[in-house]
Amino acid sequence: ELIRETTINCAERGLLLLRVRDEIQMTIAAYQTLYESSVAFGTRKALQAEQGKADMEKRIAELEEEKRELERQVSEEKAKGEAIEKREHEKQQIEEKKHTEEVQFLKRTNQQLKAQLESIIATNKNCPPGSAQKSS
Repeated sequence: ELIRETTINCAERGLLLLRVRDEIQMTIAAYQTLYESSVAFGTRKALQAEQGKADMEKRIAELEEEKRELERQVSEEKAKGEAIEKREHEKQQIEEKKHTEEVQFLKRTNQQLKAQLESIIATNKNCPPGSAQKSS
């Protein structure tokens, strides 16, 4: 109404007020569109962040489970290794014991054979040389 009355009194002022009103309306419309798009953008980003957070939490849970499984496997492998090491150590001790017993047996046998050989040699020394040949 004010613009109409001003246009009746002075056409130039009326046209100028019309232009100002139209510019203000366009500016307000642009700000409103900008505001709505920024709100939509913010909402999208918030949803993406929530989705990303949920995905990351899921991934963290998966990785922690995988870590626990790998730690369990490491424990099993260590236990297996220790059991194998213990078994091999026991085998080695048994082998060393067998070897020691065999060496002892061979030493006794060697001493017995030495003693027999010395007794044979001693018997041959006591007998005359010609009589040993006759008995052969």
